[in-house]
Amino acid sequence: MAAPTFSQLRIESPADAAGVHVIVMDKAPENRLTVAYAQSIIAALRYIETKLLKPGAPGAVVLSSSSDKFWCTGLELDEGDTNMYANADGFYPLLATLVDYPYPTVALVTGHTFGGACPLMLSCDYRVMNSRRGFISMPPVNLGLHFDGIGALPRLKLRPQIARKMLLEAHRWTGQEALQDGIVDVICPPDQMRRRAVELAQSIAPRASMGVYGLLRAELWGEALEKFKAISYVHRKRVGTAPKVKI
Repeated sequence: MAAPTFSQLRIESPADAAGVHVIVMDKAPENRLTVAYAQSIIAALRYIETKLLKPGAPGAVVLSSSSDKFWCTGLELDEGDTNMYANADGFYPLLATLVDYPYPTVALVTGHTFGGACPLMLSCDYRVMNSRRGFISMPPVNLGLHFDGIGALPRLKLRPQIARKMLLEAHRWTGQEALQDGIVDVICPPDQMRRRAVELAQSIAPRASMGVYGLLRAELWGEALEKFKAISYVHRKRVGTAPKVKI
C-alpha cells in the first residue's frame, strides 16, 4: 500500500538513522498555521506513530522546514476573522499532540520563528537552530493578543527571566542568544543543522523503547498539556482575544 500524502508537508526517513522520521513543513511562504495545516501535521505525527514505528522499537521525530529562512511564523491570524474556533480546532490540538507524543521530538529551527511558533517549538523536547539566520520572537504583547495557556510552556521550560523576556517583552533572539538563554539546545551552520538534528534524534530514539517516555514527559510538562487539552475543540466560547494589530 502506498504511503499517504499530507498537505504541504512531507515525511523523510533517513536511511542511516533507523527510527528517525523528519516532518518537513512546506507551506509557502512561512509555514503559517491554519486549522487545516495544524491538522495535517497532527495526521503526519500519528502516521509515523502508528505505521512507521513499532512498539518497543526506538523512534524519534524531527519537525523541520523546507526553508532556511523561515521555520514557522505562527498563526494565520486572518483565519480568526471568519472562524473564531480556529485555534481550538488547530493550534491547541497540535501543541497537545506534541506534548503528549510517545516518542522524543526535535524542532529543527531552520529560520525565523515568530508568534505561535514559539510554543510549537517549545512543545518539542529538543531544539536545534540555524546559527547564521533566523530570529525567535513571541510578540503578542505588541499585538494586543492573548491565547489561553500561551505562557504555560515558556514558564515551565525556561528560566523566569527568560520567560518574561519572551512573553512580556517580545524579545528577539538570535541563535547564539537563544543558546545562551537556554531556549535552544544546539546551534549549527545551515549546511550542518539537519545532520545534527538527525544525529540528536537518533541518540534519543532508544528512550522510547520502554513505553514510558510520554508518561515521564508529562511529569515535567503535564500542566501545559492539561491546559492545551482543556481548550482543544472547545466551541462554547472564544478561546483568547482577537488581535488589535496584525503582522
